[in-house]
Amino acid sequence: MDVNTNSGSSARADKKQQEKARIIQREKQRQTVKTVSRLLQKAEGERTQEDRALLQEHRDTVQELSRRQSRRSLLKRKQEEVFDDAENLKAKVKQLAEALQQAKHVVIYTGAGISTAASIPDYRGPNGVWTQLQKGRSVSASDLSRAEPTLTHMCIWMLHKVKMVQHVVSQNCDGLHLRSGLPRHALSELHGNMFIEVCDSCCPAREFIRLFDVTERTALHRHGTGRLCPQCRAQLRDTIVHFSERGTLEQPLNWKGAAEAAQQADLILCLGSSLKVLKKYSCLWCMNRPANKRPKLYIVNLQWTPKDNLATLKIHGKCDAVMGLLMEELGLGVPLYNRSQDPIFSLAKPLSPQEQKSHTREEITPPSDLEDASRDTQAQGEATAVQGGWFGRGYSKARRKKKT
Repeated sequence: MDVNTNSGSSARADKKQQEKARIIQREKQRQTVKTVSRLLQKAEGERTQEDRALLQEHRDTVQELSRRQSRRSLLKRKQEEVFDDAENLKAKVKQLAEALQQAKHVVIYTGAGISTAASIPDYRGPNGVWTQLQKGRSVSASDLSRAEPTLTHMCIWMLHKVKMVQHVVSQNCDGLHLRSGLPRHALSELHGNMFIEVCDSCCPAREFIRLFDVTERTALHRHGTGRLCPQCRAQLRDTIVHFSERGTLEQPLNWKGAAEAAQQADLILCLGSSLKVLKKYSCLWCMNRPANKRPKLYIVNLQWTPKDNLATLKIHGKCDAVMGLLMEELGLGVPLYNRSQDPIFSLAKPLSPQEQKSHTREEITPPSDLEDASRDTQAQGEATAVQGGWFGRGYSKARRKKKT
């Protein structure tokens, strides 16, 4: 009995001793890294003989710190916004115009960069949502239903109207492509639409377009909007596909349309997207084909994208500026957004009397009601902050995760 007890005590003591040794070793390594890092910050001529000897002794640490610095520098360069000068920009846009005129089936992929002109922040730009959160800064939510289609949205609509563009694949949830007048069959909103709620209990799924952001009560893995289907009385859900979720709804995601368009495409134009998410969707890139059989890729973005090395042409410019020049080069007029012709007013389904108070979001109003709504907003002031929703709630979730 005493032998077993002594043996157990000895094993515990050995384990504690080993753990203590590991802690001491880790602390020693941290101190070495700290010392070597400080010495590397010194100019070569300022290092003493003792400094050089220490760096020579810890060559592995020096190499590891050099690799880390290279990775940091590369990441910083990728995040920098680059602008083509006016002459170069015009020459590149001319190339793009010629390519569009020669192409038979054009597909456009759009990201958050095409909506920044509508005061909707992007994600990875210098002032983007994720960029600010990574720096530990707060990002306030805003009511995105106040945004209107930008010049780029309207140019895309015109290009589709004149049959120069066959399909648009968007990562944006702001509904601005739909509001620009782009037909539903020519649009795939891969991550959903903030104005659409559906009943997936009905077969086929029943869709309800609203004049307000339906995502007020929804979040990651929680999609119920609190309203009921008038047909089967099941709970309606939003259409947003959050990070880490897999979109399964047929509409408005329209994955089938996106995949078919990509297969037929001989030119893909990417506008305002980092492509860090889109690159993961293999069906959009035809990578199973030989390189000379794939669609020609044209990218308009201020920052680096993971598809740059595959692009026929990369244009560093703001989407509105590039699309304005492109329309001029093609001899097409730039259409203006007209709120009175916004399709959402004819597509939207009104709430039942019992559901009138089921949300607190501001509704999109037709021009006749706009003046009255503006006066009401001024009277109420800016005291009420918008909370929740696919955009606002995403902020707070990401911030909590980072702090943890």
